[in-house]
Amino acid sequence: MSMDFKRKPRRKTWAASISQSPGRLSILMYGLLIFMGTFLLLLPVSTVSGRLPFIDAMFTAASAVCVTGLTVADTASTFTLFGKSVILGLIQIGGIGIMVLSTAFLFSMGRRVSMTGRQMIRDTYSYGEGKGMKSLVKDVLRFTFAIEFIGALFMFSRFYGLQPLDKAVGYAVFHSVSAFCNAGFSLFPDSFTGFGRDWVMNIDICMLIILGGIGFVVLAEIRQKFSLSRRFWSDFSLHTKLTLSGTLLLLVGSTAAILLLEWSNTLGGMALPHKALAAFFQAVNARTAGFNTVDIGNLANETLFITILLMFIGTAPGSCGGGIKVTTFFSMVILGISRFRGQEHPHVFYRRISAESISKAVSLVMISLTIIIVGIILLQQVAIGDISHRLSRGAFLEVMFEVVSAFGTVGLSTGITPEFSTPGKLILILMMFIGRLGPLVVAISASKKATPKPYSYAQENIMIG
Repeated sequence: MSMDFKRKPRRKTWAASISQSPGRLSILMYGLLIFMGTFLLLLPVSTVSGRLPFIDAMFTAASAVCVTGLTVADTASTFTLFGKSVILGLIQIGGIGIMVLSTAFLFSMGRRVSMTGRQMIRDTYSYGEGKGMKSLVKDVLRFTFAIEFIGALFMFSRFYGLQPLDKAVGYAVFHSVSAFCNAGFSLFPDSFTGFGRDWVMNIDICMLIILGGIGFVVLAEIRQKFSLSRRFWSDFSLHTKLTLSGTLLLLVGSTAAILLLEWSNTLGGMALPHKALAAFFQAVNARTAGFNTVDIGNLANETLFITILLMFIGTAPGSCGGGIKVTTFFSMVILGISRFRGQEHPHVFYRRISAESISKAVSLVMISLTIIIVGIILLQQVAIGDISHRLSRGAFLEVMFEVVSAFGTVGLSTGITPEFSTPGKLILILMMFIGRLGPLVVAISASKKATPKPYSYAQENIMIG
């Protein structure tokens, strides 16, 4: 007589659940890095006064790791050389990505990268098959340090005449890393308003931000396929074409809009070339970084709204910036144009955008809008309460600006961030965290894997519009 005993399926431990989910592992790693940075910034050696409130230390660490740039304490006057070095390290690690750095370390030790690590890098940098992971990591590190070094050299040439040698070197390195990683942290209390007419400084910062915002995969493809031939454009992938053309359209359109709207406001009194330079600088920074050469708090309401839209769009996938990404935005635009023309499938550059890509774009936009709306409502309740809008005019736009800036990991501010209470700062920390990881990553990581059903429901159309 034999008895068969069925083994009960093992329940996954929390460690196994995290290790098998790249999204959850990303959340854990970035969370640990923020708490590590918070601990280091709380050390007496990190601040000039020897003490810093816990919430301010956490906010600064989260802003640095999420390469946002929102601050509740002046970086230059609050932190010592050690504290500034901690912030710089957090920016660099957050910009490149924890998984890339850890993978590079494993490669240097001659170890094999796990499948989870490979999947996370592919997801982060929109990286597909056809190229070794080791080559990708080398490209990321090579591009990062080479571009930051060149950018620092140009900045040093401008700082050296104004500051001692050691300080000029430190300022050049800090701001070059901050610009390329799209962080927006500055060692100047008024950001770069003192360099508003310096063409070298402005162009250098803008180029660093743009290169850090188009993504490492795009940079690698440009390096591999660029030539003086007229047909080199056709060799690029659809992702690279859409990223570059979309970035150019946004830069040109937003520069023209800011120049027109701020002509007699914040740009008043400037010569035409300097007006154009300031408008271009703000157009570049509005989508990804947090530097400014004009007072953001004095911008016109129309300009602030356009800036909010630019912050929501953000940069390219696999870059140092945040937002819903350029490719997501233009995929939706192309979809709308195709539907308007009566075309069944959206296409651009003689290529059809896949239904899967469109589905992801729609999901990302909807989740992002939901997160932002909830963030605005919560921050309004915390910061303003149930006060009538007649008694709080202008506060709604300012709160919306701060929330979208945090979500887009931009860092531009109307100046009200330091005034928020602890709950308000915690809301912004959460917005920065979600914005850095990506709302889809957070949503998928928090959800349970659905069991596929052996059937599907009958389809029925509904009235739309």
